Amino acid sequence: MDTGQDSWARARRYQSVIAGQGAVVTDADYLQSAGTLLDLYGEDIRARAFTTHDPVRGEQMLRPDFTVPIVQQHMAHGAEPARYTYMGKVFRKQEKDENRPTEFVQVGYEIFDGANPAAADAEVFATLAGLLSDVEVTAATGDIGVLRAAVEGLKTTKRRRAALLRHLWRPRRFKALLDRYGGRSDMPAARAALLAQDDPMAQMPPLLGLRTQAEIAERIEVLREDAAAEPISAVELDLIDTLLKVRETAPNALVALRDLSVDLPSIAPAVDGIARRLDALAARGIAVDTLPFEASYGRTSMEYYDGFVFGFSADPRLNLPPLATGGRYDALTTVLGGGVGVPAVGGVIRPDLVAAVEAAQ
Repeated sequence: MDTGQDSWARARRYQSVIAGQGAVVTDADYLQSAGTLLDLYGEDIRARAFTTHDPVRGEQMLRPDFTVPIVQQHMAHGAEPARYTYMGKVFRKQEKDENRPTEFVQVGYEIFDGANPAAADAEVFATLAGLLSDVEVTAATGDIGVLRAAVEGLKTTKRRRAALLRHLWRPRRFKALLDRYGGRSDMPAARAALLAQDDPMAQMPPLLGLRTQAEIAERIEVLREDAAAEPISAVELDLIDTLLKVRETAPNALVALRDLSVDLPSIAPAVDGIARRLDALAARGIAVDTLPFEASYGRTSMEYYDGFVFGFSADPRLNLPPLATGGRYDALTTVLGGGVGVPAVGGVIRPDLVAAVEAAQ
């Protein structure tokens, strides 16, 4: 079993390898200002964050990961291209499995470089794969950007596309919305009853919760517009369903996605990006012919990922979280950069989990 000292020793070795590739060693404070950051982490991490209130600084949280604070630092003070590596503890509540630690060590690698995003993706993936070369793991890859592009290309209202994009990381909610927008299911009964009234505002109090009558009336008008919108076509719904079912070796998945792009032309640029990434991975010695690709992979991970996503997992019988994960988060840099962003990708590895797999081999 890995001890705390073992984890730190491994972490230092891993960081040394990454620093040897030109990454600058950096760090982030244990306590972070919550603010908008909890929204950026996504539903799962938001629910598992340790938060507290400081009378002067306001709501604070123990860092649940490093990426967001590192991006904040870079967008405030950095210059491209840049590579960073860090190591340290992160903190997450474990509501589903009390045997999993609430604090553990991560080592990370972040690249901010728009010159060749495919090459940067491949560099992060190959680096973590190299650190895991002595243990038996299975890689998983996907690309959130393909599904985002498919949704953005749907022939429906801007509001509906925005709602679907907000719920990409909640597969059940996403499917429920898609079915309703396509006429496959009815709107919620309470909403239907509200819109069926000639004057829904007649019985409304001046203030309902934190909303005024004017705000409620505006919301009802939005719901009426949505109810009157034409449904998403059955053809487009079937194409999204087919896209989400793509689960193949990377080359075969690429063929399937290229076929889909004939009828879903909005995904063509993202599919071209996958092709470039596979070439870059192959150039780094990754066996892309057997590399798994799943179009729906990563939809329950960090919500700031918007492109390439990946993970390395041990034998399921060990019941361990992924040993390493990562992905591309271009949009996050724009949010934290005040509207100005830069292509960025990163990944993290957990030394304690690597030790557990070594011990089980």
